[in-house]
Amino acid sequence: MEKDINNIAFIDGQNLYLGTKQDGWSVDLTKLRIYLKDKYKIKDAYYFLGYLNEENNELYKQIQKSGFIVVFKEHNEYALTKKKGNVDTDIVFEIMKSMIDNNFNKIVLVSGDGDYKKVVDYLIEKDRFEKILFPNIKFASSLYKKLGNNFFTHLGREDVKIKIKN
Repeated sequence: MEKDINNIAFIDGQNLYLGTKQDGWSVDLTKLRIYLKDKYKIKDAYYFLGYLNEENNELYKQIQKSGFIVVFKEHNEYALTKKKGNVDTDIVFEIMKSMIDNNFNKIVLVSGDGDYKKVVDYLIEKDRFEKILFPNIKFASSLYKKLGNNFFTHLGREDVKIKIKN
């Protein structure tokens, strides 16, 4: 890897998991990490999860062993419910913090959620955006259609899926 390229990936873990599951397959996290490094020159890959649950310790270990930096949503321990932990604002915050710190070349985002559209537009405007990878093209927000194929793809494409499938 070229030492002057420092691309960063931000993965919406629940979106990745549910998107591929709804499409009938699952991602091998180690293969995904290698794919991100080889294809997009990703140095650091942040994997965001809704909340820490001790029942999932093995999953968290596997995510870390695969080379991802695990980030949990901050919660009030007394307010945890069974609802999903929405990490969108956390991801946007970390992207913008990286912009301020100026510690990367380009961003790759793994999600199909339309909540990221504004930050994606901003990153494109600043020439700091590489690609958004949709876990499932059928559930990708229609907001991204105007971006054009050069800024998005989906993980379920056969040429991608064969490299990252579990």
